[in-house]
Amino acid sequence: MPSKLRLKRISDRIKQEISEMLVTGKVSDPRLGSVFVTDVIVDRELYFANIYVSSLDGQDQSENILKGLEHASGFLRSNLADKIELRSFPKLRFFWDETPERADKIERMLDNLKENSSENE
Repeated sequence: MPSKLRLKRISDRIKQEISEMLVTGKVSDPRLGSVFVTDVIVDRELYFANIYVSSLDGQDQSENILKGLEHASGFLRSNLADKIELRSFPKLRFFWDETPERADKIERMLDNLKENSSENE
């Protein structure tokens, strides 16, 4: 089994390569126009790569985006296997990451609290 450091390097490289493919337009699916990769976690057996994504379009488009990524997963996996040398390349699984939306919501709440506290002073 690979070390934790090696798994981290593989995860980072997969994240970098997928992000590059999405930004440069190698994946021509219009559903994936505003998608960005937030995290990649490869399991210890190198069997699955869990890819967490989010979008500028928000949660309401998450289902379409995940379907688009599943549809493109074979293409993505073969391109990644060409660029990253592993004996067998992990299967790609895509998940929606709500973290950016939650962070935005928390920031808006903090701004409202700040405005309310300055009005009370």
